[in-house]
Amino acid sequence: MNHLEAMERAVELAWGARRISPPNPWVGCVVLAPDGTVLGEGATAAPGGPHAEISALDQAGNRSRGSTLVTTLEPCAHYGRTPPCTDSIAAAGVAHVVAAVEDPDDQVSGRGHAALTEAGISVSVGCGAEMVTAQLQSYLHHRRTGRPFVVLKLAVTLDGRIAAPDGSSHWITGAEARADVHLLRARSDAVLVGAGTVRADDPELTVREVEGPDPIRVVLGESPEGSRVEPALHFADPPAETLQKLAADGVLQVLIEGGADVAGRFHRAGLVDRYVLYLAPALLGGDDGVPLFRGPGAATIAEAWRGRIVGVTQLGNDLKVELEPTRLAGARAES
Repeated sequence: MNHLEAMERAVELAWGARRISPPNPWVGCVVLAPDGTVLGEGATAAPGGPHAEISALDQAGNRSRGSTLVTTLEPCAHYGRTPPCTDSIAAAGVAHVVAAVEDPDDQVSGRGHAALTEAGISVSVGCGAEMVTAQLQSYLHHRRTGRPFVVLKLAVTLDGRIAAPDGSSHWITGAEARADVHLLRARSDAVLVGAGTVRADDPELTVREVEGPDPIRVVLGESPEGSRVEPALHFADPPAETLQKLAADGVLQVLIEGGADVAGRFHRAGLVDRYVLYLAPALLGGDDGVPLFRGPGAATIAEAWRGRIVGVTQLGNDLKVELEPTRLAGARAES
């Protein structure tokens, strides 16, 4: 196995940790013998448990001496809930470390690689950087900006409506798209809606179609007594302040599932980092249905929001279209 193949395997391992590791990053690691044989592999455990590098080294045992350790993220060099990974890597006799990206966390940010170099271990950075940057996007964003990565999800008809004139919106999309939404919830640390959505739909906002933990439920406003969304956090702050408070609590990714009002507020504030639209082959056929966003839109076509499509997937009869602002495309290119 070469370094890129090992990094691809490490990414696969990291996906298995995505739903249990936050607020820590979901990291995968593979330890290779000089001939490319896999000696050990691991992924980040739940907070307080071993990091990916430690699990991989434990599996490799005394065969680690002279090995190459391939990891998706720069190893830590500080004491947190666990000792520094760099100490264990050096003690194991690893000769070379291959990392995809540097960790922007203030406690790491190059210190891990520096500690390894000081210990006489050669370090190379950049192998598989693009795929790892995409996988760790919400973590990297949180550490660089101080706020969660915001995903806005909307189920919409082909004529751009998220609900009929009477407010009904259940089952716009099919079963495959709804299952994908549950996967999106499982990979998010918090799910956010407005009090209006709670009053209209009384959603649970739990993970049911896939395995994974339920996200923290967040309501902008007050929920009616007995709402199924409870227990939930309640905020009356502007969107940016709400996100700052969630970030301070270790929330790395927020999934907005609110209605047109909440969606419009976050969109106009420029706080959405990923738009996920589930397009159903359905037409309401008029101008009286509920649009994606309530509130004022662009006054001219020159002022229209423009981003880039980063993914299109067919889910049953529906299409999942993912967009992101052009500012994130530039940030990825610089990583």
